[in-house]
Amino acid sequence: MSPPLIDIASVQRWRKLVIAAGLFALLAWTALVRALPGLEHPVEHLGLVAIMGCVLGRAWCSLYIGGRKTQEIVASGPYSLCRNPLYVFSVIGAFGVGAQTGSLSVGLAFALACWGVFLIVAKREESYLGTAFGETYRTYFERTPRFLPDPRLWRDEAELSVRPSFFLKAVRDGLVFLLALPVFEGLERLQAIGWLDAVVALP
Repeated sequence: MSPPLIDIASVQRWRKLVIAAGLFALLAWTALVRALPGLEHPVEHLGLVAIMGCVLGRAWCSLYIGGRKTQEIVASGPYSLCRNPLYVFSVIGAFGVGAQTGSLSVGLAFALACWGVFLIVAKREESYLGTAFGETYRTYFERTPRFLPDPRLWRDEAELSVRPSFFLKAVRDGLVFLLALPVFEGLERLQAIGWLDAVVALP
């Protein structure tokens, strides 16, 4: 039996609402956490590298899929490695955001929470795409992993038709991850002056 057709826009709106709510909850939790001495700065630097990788990766994905997500099956470039590379880079970015606390554990918690949301969203999108594109999508679905990239599957296009507005939007959206730097720096200062009490130290 074919899965019911769903509104892909409503899935995206649901995704944004859940991520916003989850981010608020995680921020409230991290206000009570402090990093172990000696690990803080290396973890923060690792997180910054992850955020920059996220920004660049999301921009790379947009070159291939910008404006075409509901119009055709994109199966080249990053989309030849896995079905949801944009989400993979966002999970990497979520790790980078959490790592700005100086705690590797918090970074991993952010990444895991983000992955959980995207897993639900990806499954709902698969239902839509399977109905909309039939055998074309099923072939892509069967040969391409959902999240874990497989370099052996790499294939590319000789030419790409790029929509600059979608590329710039992807870069702009990715740069939002950099807001983690002043936010967590502010939380750290509030802890230092005693306005927030950290109740647990995490590596």
